[in-house]
Amino acid sequence: MSKVGLEGRVAVVTGAARGVGELLARKLSARGAKVALVGLEPDVLKQVSGRLHGDSGHWYADVTDHEAMTRVAAEVKERFGKVDIVVANAGVATGGPFVDSDPDAWRRVIEVNLIGSAVTARAFLPVLMESRGYLLQIASLAAITPAPMMTAYCASKSGVEAYAHSLRAEVGHRGVRVGVGYLSWTDTDMVRGADQDEVMRELRQRLPWPSNKTYPLGPAVDRIVAGIERRSSHVYGQWWLRGMQGVRGCLPGIIGTVGRREMQRFAPRLQGMRTGLVGAGGAADEEARATQRS
Repeated sequence: MSKVGLEGRVAVVTGAARGVGELLARKLSARGAKVALVGLEPDVLKQVSGRLHGDSGHWYADVTDHEAMTRVAAEVKERFGKVDIVVANAGVATGGPFVDSDPDAWRRVIEVNLIGSAVTARAFLPVLMESRGYLLQIASLAAITPAPMMTAYCASKSGVEAYAHSLRAEVGHRGVRVGVGYLSWTDTDMVRGADQDEVMRELRQRLPWPSNKTYPLGPAVDRIVAGIERRSSHVYGQWWLRGMQGVRGCLPGIIGTVGRREMQRFAPRLQGMRTGLVGAGGAADEEARATQRS
């Protein structure tokens, strides 16, 4: 598939304050795109925007808030005249045994990762239809394979993968292409936050190669940029993830057997695990919701 140049294109990136979103915004900007940053940390977003190469702007919004995201879509179009690319990247995570999980944190992972992605698409699809643009939905290895201690995250990423595949078929005749991006463990605040829990860190280290590694952020984002340039249906942040598609039907049974042994091994250490959202992004989400309640 031929590449589409990014010079002069307008790209929206949610969850743009840090991690994948922040570096993606920088790399898109370096290739000539005008970038709209969306997230929950206005001061951080302002700093990111100030470091970009070309025209950019930043918007404070909770991706689960339909009214806020509709307003952002209108303001981005007014500011830049169009929207060519939307990357639904915002996400949060929590880990630990489901039976002991915090119900609010568990629900919030579903709300941000799945509902927030749908709200983002609903807000921006009208302008993407005008430009015959491209929507990239960031999913995860967690969409391909289930994992114990990650029920909320796996459910949200499996759901968002299925939703994006369905959406692709609906909007293709309107000229909008929809892609799904897959990432394994990548060096972000979210992964580092999860690794602060000793049990989660050890469990991940016991996964089979190559899924037990933490991968550098830069090459993964380079692959995402290349996928955006090609308007790809599937984008893989690590080279080996493409091969996982062919064996995904076998994985639930294998993981059910192996995971049962691992859970028995770690059972005495599962009490008292942290049950909230992980990483700086999770903290920002919790702070934003606390401010809204006060």
